[in-house]
Amino acid sequence: MTRVALISQSARLDYFGPLLREATPELEVVVWPDPAFREAEVAMCWNAPAGVYAQMPRLRLVHSIAAGVDNVVAGQDLRGLPVCRVVDPRLAEGMVQYVLWSVLHFHRRLDLAQANQRARIWQRPPLQPASDCRVGLMGLGQLGTPIARALLGLGYAVNGWSRSAHALDGLTLYQGPEALPAFLAATDVLVCVLPLTASTRGILNRDTFAALPRGAAVVNCGRGEHLVVADLLAALDSGQLRGAVLDVFAHEPLPADDPLWAAPGVVVTPHMATMASSTVVAQQVAQNVRRLVAGEPLVNQVDPGRGY
Repeated sequence: MTRVALISQSARLDYFGPLLREATPELEVVVWPDPAFREAEVAMCWNAPAGVYAQMPRLRLVHSIAAGVDNVVAGQDLRGLPVCRVVDPRLAEGMVQYVLWSVLHFHRRLDLAQANQRARIWQRPPLQPASDCRVGLMGLGQLGTPIARALLGLGYAVNGWSRSAHALDGLTLYQGPEALPAFLAATDVLVCVLPLTASTRGILNRDTFAALPRGAAVVNCGRGEHLVVADLLAALDSGQLRGAVLDVFAHEPLPADDPLWAAPGVVVTPHMATMASSTVVAQQVAQNVRRLVAGEPLVNQVDPGRGY
């Protein structure tokens, strides 16, 4: 019998127990910090405590419960262990909806309308064709590509910035670090859906904001660690940025005294852009446990060099 340990220092994962056993009845499931976690062969994690895997001598697989793996590998000695993530086919659907809403918030000047409402000012914002609103997507993977397709379908001018080549009709592609300044200069609404890696940590910073046209807006639904908060607040205060929609934060829940809550032009949402189905998560983890036991290739295994 294979033992799976549910491990998180910020979320309750015990509800996965019945779902895992339904998918694979022979699994034994324990919940950290029950001492029995030390004998588990599989760690099913979200925001794992630093050093926890070193306490598990029988560990053979680390599995995130989400598409990202950054917070299940940070501060850990992986000892060459395989790391897998979850890919829910419907994950992109929720992200597309969230980004469309965020882009419309700025394109249709709903931020201005809301500010005018608070001031009791009746002023109709000018209408702007979607083709005149340049949306820049940072990241063109399993989330960024369907977002680009949806925006192009609505007539937006869409630019994409990625480390690798992508072919998509209507998309203007900027590839590699050397193309980043030109990409930013051609962007009115910057949307970040990048994975978190050593090279993308802190990428939403003062230099990035300064390279955008004055009055641009930022949408971050990648990872909270992509954003340098002090640089964002300074860019908003100077008028370089018009506003921001933020769904992810370095520390969640966002502390009540965090300045982002009250920053003018900032919309804070509670990490709600999209989420994998709990059933899909359990089924994919159970599938990989079966593959692990059978010595078969794992599904959605992360490339350590790329971080995703």
